[in-house]
Order: sequence, then structure tokens, then C-alpha cells
Amino acid sequence: MEASERDEREEHSAGIEQLETGLISEQVEKEAESEFEGKQTEIGQIFEQERYEALFEAEAEADLAEDQPVVAIVKKRELPEGFVYVDEVLEHALYDIRYYSEYNFVGERIDGYHAPFAILSEQAAIALKNAEQVLEPLGYVLLIYDAYRPQKAVEHFGRWAADEQDVKMKEEFYPDIDKEYVFKLGYLSRRSGHSRGSTVDLTLADQETGEPLDMGGIHDFLGEISAHDAAGLTEVQAENRLLLKETMMAVGFKPYRKEWWHYTLNNEPYPKKYFDFDVE
Repeated sequence: MEASERDEREEHSAGIEQLETGLISEQVEKEAESEFEGKQTEIGQIFEQERYEALFEAEAEADLAEDQPVVAIVKKRELPEGFVYVDEVLEHALYDIRYYSEYNFVGERIDGYHAPFAILSEQAAIALKNAEQVLEPLGYVLLIYDAYRPQKAVEHFGRWAADEQDVKMKEEFYPDIDKEYVFKLGYLSRRSGHSRGSTVDLTLADQETGEPLDMGGIHDFLGEISAHDAAGLTEVQAENRLLLKETMMAVGFKPYRKEWWHYTLNNEPYPKKYFDFDVE
């Protein structure tokens, strides 16, 4: 066989081998691509299944929630003579009864608070009604945090203060003092004016939005910033505190110098009697 013919055959054989190799490679790639697409499809199906299951569960929970009746807290209406539910006297006031919740300096619901109601002596409630009428043209409403307080609640505070290990609310409510001194410093009392039924903790809120005005500190903050004449207040914060103070004094309440939110009726009907009936 001549050299030229042999070379042509070898080239032809090499071409066939390359073609076969290319075909095999292409087949492998197609198989790999098909396998990848299959896995992607499988993953997509799993994802879709999980999504539908999640949606189904969410819809089922929503339907269950809709089926559950809203349980209103009903007033027990066993108040001593001379006491009233404040919301039955005031028309526009808002309520955030902190001791019924866990958002307070103790960090749990306080003894004696079985419902989120504000209760006061009838005289104190009528005086608050007058304050409400003064504030209405200015675009403000009263936001009440606490009113009558059972003596058992005050005793709960005492137990809390004696428990040195319980400091879960320290950062927010008393970061600068040791809780053992809260009575000595005048932030708490063994016998509270609230238990006489004519003391109220409150602030001002915007009539339209319900947002509390900026008073430069939160209700029940145990620290110097809570005093009426505290240093470091902005002009707006000082003006807001002054508006609350002047309004409350104009309708017959006196302030407590260490707490901008705390007011007691001047002519309270039970100046020496401390009550212990529950808020319910």
C-alpha cells in the first residue's frame, strides 16, 4: 500500500474516532443535562408542595381564628359605693392599664388586676371629665395607665423589691438604681395613694392618632428624669409636661414632684382609707 493511501486511511480512522468521541461526549452532556433538569424539576415540585402546604396551613389557621369568638372582658360590677368605672364617665379617654399586663417594672401581671379597667372614686372621675373637656378643643385626650390600685398590688411590689435576683425589667425601668432602694427613694410606697381611690397615673395623647405626647420618659420609670423639674428635657417635652400639670391642677388634682404622670384629687373622699377590692 502506498504511503499516501495509508496516510489517508489513518486520517480517516482518526476522524471517525474524533467523531465517536464527540458523539459520546455529547451524549454524556445530554444525559447530565437531562439528569440536572430532572433534579431541578423534582426540587421545584418539592418546593411547590411545601409552599402549598404552608399556604393551606395558614388558611386553616386563619379560618380557625375567624371561627373563634372574641371574648370580651365583662365588668364584674361589684364596686364599693362611691366608686365608678372611669370609661363610663369619660367619653374619649384611652386606656393602657400597665399592671394588668407584663409591661411594667415588675415584668408580670400585678396581684389584684383581673381586668384592664380604670376605677376611681366618683369625685375623681368627674374631675377627670372636666380635664377631658378642657383638652378636647386642643386636640388631646387623656391616656390612663393606672387608677385605683388594690393594697394587695402594693404588697406585690414589696415582694418584688425584696427579691434581689429578679432584675429582668431593670434595663428599661430602673437602670440607674438598685431596686432595694425604690421605697426609700420615694418611687414606691408601702401604702399608696392609689389605694384610696382618687389617684391616677396618666398622660396626654393625640386626639386623632392616639399617640402619646413626648414627655421625655416612660410611665413608671424609676429615676430622676421622671421628676417634673428634671434636667435634660427638650423644650417640647417640658411644654407637654407643663400642659398636663396645669390641666390637672386646674380641675382639682395635685401633682407628685417625682412622677410627672401621678396626680391625686385635692379633696379626695377617702383620705385615710385604703381599699383592697380587686380590679375586675
